[in-house]
Amino acid sequence: MGLEKTGRIGNVIVDPHNPDIVLACALGHAYGPQSDRGVFRTTDSGKNWEKVLFVDENTGCSDMGMDPNNPRILFAGMWQIEIHTWSRTSGGPGSGLFKSTDGGVTWKRLEGHGLPHSPVGRIAVRVAQKDSNRVYALIETGDGVPLDGKPTQSGQLWRSDDGGENWQLINSDRQVRGRTHYYTREEISPDNENEVYFFTSAFSRTLDGGHTLTSMPATPGGDNHEMWIDPTNGDRMAVVNDGGVSISVNRGHTWDHVQLPIAQIYHVTLDDQIPYNVYGNKQDGSSYRGPSNSLQFGGFGSGGFGGGQIPRSVWHPIAGGESGYATPDPVDNNIIWSSGTGSGSVSGAVARFDERNRQWREVEVWPLNVSGATAAEVKYRFNWEFPITISPHDHNKVYVGSQFVHVTTDGGNSWHVISPDLTRNEKNRMGSSGGLTPDNIGVEYAGTVFAIAESPKEGGVIWAGSNDGLVQISRDDGKNWTNVTKNIPNMLDWGTVSNIEASRYDAGTAYITVDGHQVNNRDPFVYKTIDYGKTWTAITNGIPHSMLSYAHCVREDPVRKGLLYLGTENALYVSFDDGKNWQPLQSELPHAPVYWIAVQERFHDLALSTYGRGFWILDDITPLQQLTQEVLSSNAHLFAPREAYRFRPVSQPAAVFYDPTAGRNPQYGAAINFHLKSKLGERDHAKITISDAGGKVVREIECRAAREDGGRRPAGPGGPGGGAGGGGFGGAGGAPPCEAKPGINRIWWNLRGEQATEVRLRNAPTYSPDVPLGPEGWRAAPAVDRIALLEPPGVYSVTLVVGEEKSTQKLTVLKDLHSTGTEADIQAQLQSVSALRDEMNTLAESVNQVESIRAQIAALEKQLGNDDNGKAIRKAADELAEKLVAAEGKVIQLKATGRGQDDVRYAPMLMQKISYLADQVASSSDFAPTTQQADVQKELKRDGEDSQQEMQQLISKDVAAFNSMLRDKGVLYIIVKAP
Repeated sequence: MGLEKTGRIGNVIVDPHNPDIVLACALGHAYGPQSDRGVFRTTDSGKNWEKVLFVDENTGCSDMGMDPNNPRILFAGMWQIEIHTWSRTSGGPGSGLFKSTDGGVTWKRLEGHGLPHSPVGRIAVRVAQKDSNRVYALIETGDGVPLDGKPTQSGQLWRSDDGGENWQLINSDRQVRGRTHYYTREEISPDNENEVYFFTSAFSRTLDGGHTLTSMPATPGGDNHEMWIDPTNGDRMAVVNDGGVSISVNRGHTWDHVQLPIAQIYHVTLDDQIPYNVYGNKQDGSSYRGPSNSLQFGGFGSGGFGGGQIPRSVWHPIAGGESGYATPDPVDNNIIWSSGTGSGSVSGAVARFDERNRQWREVEVWPLNVSGATAAEVKYRFNWEFPITISPHDHNKVYVGSQFVHVTTDGGNSWHVISPDLTRNEKNRMGSSGGLTPDNIGVEYAGTVFAIAESPKEGGVIWAGSNDGLVQISRDDGKNWTNVTKNIPNMLDWGTVSNIEASRYDAGTAYITVDGHQVNNRDPFVYKTIDYGKTWTAITNGIPHSMLSYAHCVREDPVRKGLLYLGTENALYVSFDDGKNWQPLQSELPHAPVYWIAVQERFHDLALSTYGRGFWILDDITPLQQLTQEVLSSNAHLFAPREAYRFRPVSQPAAVFYDPTAGRNPQYGAAINFHLKSKLGERDHAKITISDAGGKVVREIECRAAREDGGRRPAGPGGPGGGAGGGGFGGAGGAPPCEAKPGINRIWWNLRGEQATEVRLRNAPTYSPDVPLGPEGWRAAPAVDRIALLEPPGVYSVTLVVGEEKSTQKLTVLKDLHSTGTEADIQAQLQSVSALRDEMNTLAESVNQVESIRAQIAALEKQLGNDDNGKAIRKAADELAEKLVAAEGKVIQLKATGRGQDDVRYAPMLMQKISYLADQVASSSDFAPTTQQADVQKELKRDGEDSQQEMQQLISKDVAAFNSMLRDKGVLYIIVKAP
């Protein structure tokens, strides 16, 4: 749609009579002078834009309001605002209220006539639908508090009753706007010009035209930012806040709160549990801990073959606040260090949380309330997201940063400063932030240590980076420090050193990212040193320069030296050559700010915190860790797979299955990754064979060329994977067909062997002739699962064959550490389920034979005439079909259609009973069959032998006799073998 260089867009208005006409209220990025800001107008749905209102390079548009009854009349609030690391300055001569009477083509500044004079700041404006003469404007004034020694005006809300010609101050209550830079929004009820809503951290309303605020029966939530009111029904409204969306249909008396799949996560850290947990701080939330894998497989919302959900209910707060870090102790993962509060970092707010009892101890560095104080007024300057780092050499040693580096070795009971002031300490950039409306919560504290890292290779080598652009190093555990900033080529003045990655491979090597967007530079700045900071090299080749290319975090891979990951404001990148070249690693990751990166070594997973889209995990990065030029040059290559855990499901806290915020588990089983140099031919395939330690093949998977149109190849009748019923405990059913493309491919082996023989019913259910068969002439058997063994822990071989090329890798499958079953229990369970599967296979073959014979008999009868031969054959056919139905009906419930839960209408037959028992045995974690399960299995085995004998005798004798009769009469005989 264009306007890519504008940055923030505060409002968009579409002409209700002509949707091709759109006006965009562009504030701009606000980090310095900018020409691409103001009000823009298009008359061709965004193909071309015209800047129709521009004040100056320091001023953008904060809000627009259109007359609901006359789209030619518009008001715009223009806002002079500049944001930097050290301050935010709102207000100035550029701010003001403007009006257009020709649909936004031309504009006139409104001055005098009751409006406050310059300087003013942020403005929001709305026109009443019930009476277009009524206009409300929220205007930032300074509330009468002197600014830079000069007086300011007072007031919050102004009103005009004559379409903007004259104005009067109506309300000076700070509740109307709160933190003006953060809120300042209003909406007018469509059916009452005196009813206006104001949304800030609170939610307020006036019923008397703005004079007084009245309490609401209920509130939509906290930190409210936008509101929509149905123009045809003022009872219907929606409010957007930091908790999601709140909807009311009764004018705010009650609200329905809807949480969205979005979250602003500052950082991500991981522990080493199995499966591991994910930690981070969420804006307008707490520090949180949740599993990377909930071990919840299947069930509502799982998608059948997928790994299931990670419901919201398995996450919990772990003290701390919305900003900062949540970092588990690497030795004792029950101890978690969380920082921040809902009111900023105060004086180094840190909590030490114990997962065992979910209690915590506040261990703030200097527990003195300084919220609202300027950076110059505090003893320790802790930024909104100050760093907290645990030493890789001593898990009891924890570092945090103000303008100093602080350390504790006694669980936060005491903190010690181990550095001088490591910042520029420029006092002229430590004043009050906010401009007309002060706002000092630590976000704009400059001159702070923003990044700390200790070398994993050499203890005592500590790096520190500041948000005023300095990098310093100590090589003696903090006793002495060296400023190495001057050694960094083209180092951005006052850039924020957002992270430091001390190499695990070389003691003198470190990587840094420098974020310059708050000093009006959005280029990526990433550097590397190999000599303790004496020299530095810029490593940004391949990262495109754009409005959103500034870098946040660089991370070194723990397995492969030279493999790096980089998060920018809108993408994730990877480098295989130590930063010399970068390429996108986006995959299915939404384009969002990648604030932090962590690698889980045991599982080889890459975890991200995004500022807007929550936590994301790229499962199994072993292909990246093993990718070489030799691999790329080979026609086909099978990567060595990571270890796979034979997880068993666990019970979960109660959760709704329709939760849009729920995460996705990784796919169950073992990831098998391979690389293809070129596209497979239409007749070619990549064949993967999995064999156990004894060489027995347990699973074969064939991958065909991916379709050109992006669609999937058909999986066969009965749904994905062919057949039905496979989504149960034995579940290879529902697996999508394997398709391979040039490049890296991945399939998931669900640790199960081949499925039992598929039962293919070729006749309609008894009494339900209208039930159709599938396109290949058969339907699935209701409530009959295709049993597939969950293979035992052990070492397996994976073989890839593509054409003449063949390669093999070992795959280790590990027992679920949470399971209390023994290896003997697992073997006993496997033997039981294996026997049930074998019985199912035997019965399925006979049922398929009988079904085929019955279908042929039915087809034959339709061709018979009414002569004596026809009558004789029909009579014999009916008698044979009746016997076959009687025998088959003991094995399959032939009246069931599989629709409308009709399995509860009729008694289950033998195969349904076998499926049920196999499910009972196999779903009982790693336990041997109970005595009762073993007894029932014996009974079912006897029944199976009887049924098998009955069906085969019918086939060998009765069907053979019928065929003999047909041959005698010159009629085509029945084929006994099932297709």
